[in-house]
Amino acid sequence: MDTLPQPMTQWLEMLGSQRRYSEHTLAGYRRDLLLLCTTTGGVSLEHLAEGHVRQAVARLHAAGHHPRSLARMLSAWRGFYAWWAPRAGLPGNPVQGVRAPKAARPLPKALSVDQTQSLLDRSGMPAAASALEWRDQAMFEVLYSSGLRLAELVSLDVHHRREPGYESRSWLDLEAGEAIVLGKGGKTRSVPLGRKAIDALRQWLRLRSEFERQPPVDADAAAALFLGVRGARISPRVVQKQLADLAVRAGLPVHVHPHSLRHSFASHLLQSAQDLRAVQELLGHANISTTQIYTRLDFQHLAQVYDQAHPRAARKKDAG
Repeated sequence: MDTLPQPMTQWLEMLGSQRRYSEHTLAGYRRDLLLLCTTTGGVSLEHLAEGHVRQAVARLHAAGHHPRSLARMLSAWRGFYAWWAPRAGLPGNPVQGVRAPKAARPLPKALSVDQTQSLLDRSGMPAAASALEWRDQAMFEVLYSSGLRLAELVSLDVHHRREPGYESRSWLDLEAGEAIVLGKGGKTRSVPLGRKAIDALRQWLRLRSEFERQPPVDADAAAALFLGVRGARISPRVVQKQLADLAVRAGLPVHVHPHSLRHSFASHLLQSAQDLRAVQELLGHANISTTQIYTRLDFQHLAQVYDQAHPRAARKKDAG
């Protein structure tokens, strides 16, 4: 079927002449309306009910249409009936209550262990030497070591500080080898710092004075663990840029975002430890379902662990 019913043609003409919709937009609407006509089993426009629309969406979804495409189609169908139903004397809009299936939650890709090592070991580059290089090294080691969110990283103070007009929300405790972090929902958690992260932090703290201003920019800058070159607490945008630049210089074939290191932390830890609850706690997720969605599991590795550990999993090769 290539020809639209007259009411649909009239609606598209109205959008073009009165609302000045572009030819590109109108062509997209036309394709979406044609799909409605061809997937509802020949039911006439005036007799189309919500059930028919739901069936049409299900058929299109099964045929491989992405949830975002279906949402766009439903928007076109809904717009048509919102215009035409009152004119045709229909009791309501049959598309009004129909929603597209939820799209799968996109996940940042975890780096492989080798890629992460290459990044943090500054593959092909001289070892960190300047204050700026050690600041960046410490930031990225902490991101991977502790799985922090970007906002949590930049909120860290050198140590807990409480004075008139200022109190730390997140801070280091290097002696204990941990950071105390105020995360989403106002919940505080402790996260461990690995040896590499602690070493990089100690080196950065020896050089931090090179970024300080006297007097300090403000109380926030005086307390902040990571500073920008102008002496204020570092901004998330600078962390993003520095990490992306380092990934390019290290020869990584993918764009690396701070969240990539958080995701890599969770993925690598889960592959080794197999403790979803522990990873949930370290990431600061309120619900374990978030951890299950967020973390990419290596199924082959899990299957090997299962075969080795479960008392009923062993499969003998000579079993008949």
